[in-house]
Amino acid sequence: MKIAVLLSGGVDSSVALRLLKEQGHELTAFYLKIWLEDESAFLGECPWEEDLRYARAVCDAVGVPLRIVPFQKEYYEKVVGYTIAEIKAARTPNPDIFCNSLIKFGVFLDAFGDRFDKIATGHYAQIKKNKGIFQLYRAPDPVKDQTYFLAKLTQDQLKKALFPIGHLQKDEVRKLATMYDLPTKDRKDSQGICFLGKLKFNEFINHYFGEKPGDMIEFETGNVLGQHKGFWYHTIGQRQGSGLAGGPWYVVAKNSEKNIVYFSRNYYSEDKKRDSFDVKNINWIETCAPEKSDLHVKMRHGKHMYNCHVVMHSENSAQIKLTDHDQGIAPGQFAVLYDGERCLGSGVIKDQS
Repeated sequence: MKIAVLLSGGVDSSVALRLLKEQGHELTAFYLKIWLEDESAFLGECPWEEDLRYARAVCDAVGVPLRIVPFQKEYYEKVVGYTIAEIKAARTPNPDIFCNSLIKFGVFLDAFGDRFDKIATGHYAQIKKNKGIFQLYRAPDPVKDQTYFLAKLTQDQLKKALFPIGHLQKDEVRKLATMYDLPTKDRKDSQGICFLGKLKFNEFINHYFGEKPGDMIEFETGNVLGQHKGFWYHTIGQRQGSGLAGGPWYVVAKNSEKNIVYFSRNYYSEDKKRDSFDVKNINWIETCAPEKSDLHVKMRHGKHMYNCHVVMHSENSAQIKLTDHDQGIAPGQFAVLYDGERCLGSGVIKDQS
């Protein structure tokens, strides 16, 4: 096949490229430049330049041409703009989900999709075809599985997608990188958000929002506990970073208009139940809601998921009832639904008011 391989400069996409080369496909590697110069300038040397050096070194080693595609404008409009708007509205954004659906398998697919049979990435996920329908399945590595970040993909996008390492464990990928002697074999995994890399999220927030002191209030009593630097630095369910003694203290609510953050030491009391929520804008990967209502759900990336019961309000909105409590049900977050190992799609957690 003729395949476009999206390289990040990390070990995962490097191994994906090498495996496809070994299989005899016709490959072109692409590095998507989405770095925001203003946000990264104060770091000194731009981290994307280091990523690009690794990408070039891998392509030289494997013998594959590399193209650099500048998508800063599109990324700012589609992903950074969304992130800023959600933070302003006191919601919790997830830019990585939008990066995959709107950039890697969005504007890139629109621009280059006709020239290639597949677009390959280093994601830990698996695609299967069943009766003409493309299905998304979890990777066998529960910690590295990235279906959470791919849950907004559509049939047209999955049809073009290829995940060459999705069936592997992370340690197997590292061993392959060593066996192939890839330049990225010893490079650490990136822990940052896609457009931030080494830049911490709070530093990104500070760049756009600065600091605005406001009251930290105990939810049950209304007592002022102290001052915060801006509600945008706090997320529902957060239990670190308050600086309050006698904890643990949890963020249980925010008032963006009054710049108030509410804290509590009793997270699961009757007045703060954390076992159900509504979702909107559901994207069903297989185009329609499943017949069964007892499913599994994740509210964040990671191996943990809950059993849940889903009550549909409409084709793209529902109530999700957990079998347990969760400390971090935050408006704006994505809830991703599963039927066992199969990822069904995602919806945005609605404001609880």
